[in-house]
Amino acid sequence: MTADETSSTDNQLRDEGSEIAALETQFDIVRYMRRKCEEYGLKFFIVFNLPGFEAEKLSAYSIVSNWPQEILAKYDALRMVRHSAGIRKLRLTTVPFSYDMREWIGESSEQTDFSELLDVMTGHGMLTGHFFPVHDALGNRGAIVWGGESPTLGRDERLMLQMISVHLFNRLAEIGAAWKSGQVVLTEREIQCLSWTAAGKTSLEIAEILGLSEHTVNHYLNQVTRKLEAVNRTQAVVKAIRRGLIA
Repeated sequence: MTADETSSTDNQLRDEGSEIAALETQFDIVRYMRRKCEEYGLKFFIVFNLPGFEAEKLSAYSIVSNWPQEILAKYDALRMVRHSAGIRKLRLTTVPFSYDMREWIGESSEQTDFSELLDVMTGHGMLTGHFFPVHDALGNRGAIVWGGESPTLGRDERLMLQMISVHLFNRLAEIGAAWKSGQVVLTEREIQCLSWTAAGKTSLEIAEILGLSEHTVNHYLNQVTRKLEAVNRTQAVVKAIRRGLIA
């Protein structure tokens, strides 16, 4: 790498760090991560605190994610957090690593059939996972996993995503979204549905915008209302805005 290339990379690292430091809510971080996925040819991301050995569901440790609900539900139903080769490796290393999901499933357990999960992940284009171990200033450990169809990352891409992942995890800690008492974690779909509700759209209109059924939109909004302990959608919107969950 030439001196000019090194200087350019350093400048890009500083720019990314400054942009992440300016993110104010979980919603801002989700939008930022979606943009990074597009830039690096990826599709999915999940940020989570490192689960303990007795953990049952990854969703209980998830901070922000755009994983399809079908994948996360199947992952939790199979208690994959206890079998995952990726989770085991995250407990042992601080070095980023990647997995072909077919190999990852195969290494996870010889006793349990995870072929259904693999089929669902393959159907959504989640063929590779790039794992970045992270920790915050207090030593709380976690990980950010970027996924998609690309089996490899270039050296510069991996370096940049590692830096981005470290900054994102610490920014989430600073925002207080990850560890504050009474934490509320919303999925990307729940955030989308609630954001459109805040914009004055009806369930039917939201369904048309997002390409979902009206029944599914109502399900997401009911889930959000329950999570926020709101009496109706209007109150859910107000509470979400106050918590910084939507803009």
